[in-house]
Amino acid sequence: MTNPSPPTVPLLINGEFVTSRSTQWREVVNPATQQVLARVPLATADEVQAAVAAAQAAFPAWRKTPIGQRARIFLKYQQLIREQVKDLAAILTAEQGKTLADAEGDVFRGLEVVEHAAGIGNLQLGELANNVAGGVDTYTLLQPLGVCVGITPFNFPAMIPLWMFPMAIACGNTFVLKPSEQDPMSTMRLVELAIEAGIPPGVLNVVHGGEDVVNAICDHADIKAVSFVGSTRVGTHVYHRASQAGKRVQCMMGAKNHAIILPDAHKEQTLNNLVGAAFGAAGQRCMAVSVAVLVGEAQSWIPELVERAKKLSVGNGALAGTDVGPLISCAAKDRVESLIAQGEAEGARLELDGRLPALAGAAGEGNFVGPTVFSGVKPGMALYEQEIFGPVLCIAEAASLDEAIELINANPNGNGTALFTQSGAAARKFQENVEVGQVGINVPIPVPVPLFSFTGSRASKLGDLGPYGKQVVLFYTQTKTITERWFDDSSVSTGVNTTISLR
Repeated sequence: MTNPSPPTVPLLINGEFVTSRSTQWREVVNPATQQVLARVPLATADEVQAAVAAAQAAFPAWRKTPIGQRARIFLKYQQLIREQVKDLAAILTAEQGKTLADAEGDVFRGLEVVEHAAGIGNLQLGELANNVAGGVDTYTLLQPLGVCVGITPFNFPAMIPLWMFPMAIACGNTFVLKPSEQDPMSTMRLVELAIEAGIPPGVLNVVHGGEDVVNAICDHADIKAVSFVGSTRVGTHVYHRASQAGKRVQCMMGAKNHAIILPDAHKEQTLNNLVGAAFGAAGQRCMAVSVAVLVGEAQSWIPELVERAKKLSVGNGALAGTDVGPLISCAAKDRVESLIAQGEAEGARLELDGRLPALAGAAGEGNFVGPTVFSGVKPGMALYEQEIFGPVLCIAEAASLDEAIELINANPNGNGTALFTQSGAAARKFQENVEVGQVGINVPIPVPVPLFSFTGSRASKLGDLGPYGKQVVLFYTQTKTITERWFDDSSVSTGVNTTISLR
């Protein structure tokens, strides 16, 4: 008996799910078992053009759609997502590898942004100053831009697309989404639910692809804004190419997140937090803690940290009790194992080796690397300089809080950082002096809720406005300032005024 052909992932163009005519396809592979789940097309140039044209044609009517009507679509959308969380998580785990619990968290953090989008009536308010001069009022309008695009990564195939298109569409824009071609199935299920919620044809479109599709997006004259989350290499390319084409661009990119542990920190809570933040999602988070900076006597905590890491269960994320799932691909596994070997060669101390981990259950031929811990890691080592994007925790040492802050500030990245302490004075010094955009105090992964915005900084970000929250409303709208005066007969001037003053 022959195995049935895997299903094909469609495009979404002008409200229709269509099969690509591309001759280039890639397989979507379960990273825990190597089972081929689906085939995804690399869209043709004509298909990208059709998606953008559909968005452009839908924009005039959508921008005039009453704001309350837009909001009600997202009220319906969040309800549909809530009803489908378990199914969405199962799809996500199969194609991405993270545990079912983590996959549900992925969906939930995106759902929070959908809920925020449903409040667009309060978010897209302008400002008014009455009588700024004699009979003159000034006010602002936040108007949609037009066609916007989102390019999303493999590690959060639910959350990050939901960071992008709900807020853009709620603001009155139309949207073209390009999900990661490595795990597009959960994203496409979310897109199906968005259409079911009432998003009109052409307002949301989806294309798949690699470098050629990304470049077509950056160059297309009808696209007004591009949102990107992914690697520093690709993000830098997208930022420069799209901004040179006159587009508004925001790029969230690579990271090297440090957590400082002071000796007065709550030991049990801190160690548990570190292990969870370093090895959750197999380290494939741009906000993962990849460097722990142990200050003074906290350096004696290494054996206990290693013991906690050893107890994590490695295996198929779909199995109950799994703590650490596989890496996304064979290439990712090879790269992480190569960096582990390089770390040994450069003199870092391998406290826990995650290569060839013991696996829970029938794990199959998955891309597994277990929790790995190095101590004695220093700047200049590949382990420290590169974003590993795997379950590897580097431990550095510092004699004082000031020395630890200097270490962080010398690193070019600025996505997230954390301090573990029971000292308010130390916390205040840290949050004031550390040069990182997102700071946690006894919180290892300080990703803000959607009332605020994602505020990575320095080499981790290009563009001045971050995803979701108040900043993204400004990103997806153009501020227009209106200054107006209405005359009655008694206020009409009888002479010509050639000065700049309105008084």
